[in-house]
Amino acid sequence: MITAIKGKVQGQSEGTILLEVNGLTYEILTPASVLGRIKENEDSDGNVHLITYHYYQVTPSSSVPVMVGFINEVERDFFLEFIKVSGIGPRAAVRALNRAIGEIAQAIDRGDTKFLKSLPGIGEQKAKEIVAKLQKKMGRFILMKDKVEPVLASAQDEDIQEEALNILLQLQYKKAEAQDMIKKALERQPKLATSEELLNEIYKQRKVSV
Repeated sequence: MITAIKGKVQGQSEGTILLEVNGLTYEILTPASVLGRIKENEDSDGNVHLITYHYYQVTPSSSVPVMVGFINEVERDFFLEFIKVSGIGPRAAVRALNRAIGEIAQAIDRGDTKFLKSLPGIGEQKAKEIVAKLQKKMGRFILMKDKVEPVLASAQDEDIQEEALNILLQLQYKKAEAQDMIKKALERQPKLATSEELLNEIYKQRKVSV
């Protein structure tokens, strides 16, 4: 499976980017929330690095490989959660994610079905299903800032503080700020068992302080 790709942008349209890699041009599905920041993430050689979700679209007569592109792993993780909702496939998710992922995550967390209904292809019932399925899983996505760069997060189960710190750094929080948020969260809830629980607790304490 293709998990990342780097190349030069040859063109883009609604929901799609064309990326030239060593003489080959790949068509990559890309949510509008990501497309708007592609140019900002070009390196000094004009290359764009995308984290990808690679799958096969299967029909009775064919099996077509499809890639979906993201700026970083956290965006891809949100996408993977989003497509767990019944009836939302990868293409529907790409179309729906036309607002900043952090903004969508906040709407899910507060159960704002009116906002979710404003996303392309999302109706009343689907908005309710999204909230029911994902509402308790939005902590780290709500903490996203507008501009984030790909940073590989640690996945060590035995050290949830390190994993949470790496994710917060990926979201462009300063190290000292991130460490302080982790410290305060653990003081409030010392028995947190996973980085997901820790990040949710950090979100809760920031929400209270606002």
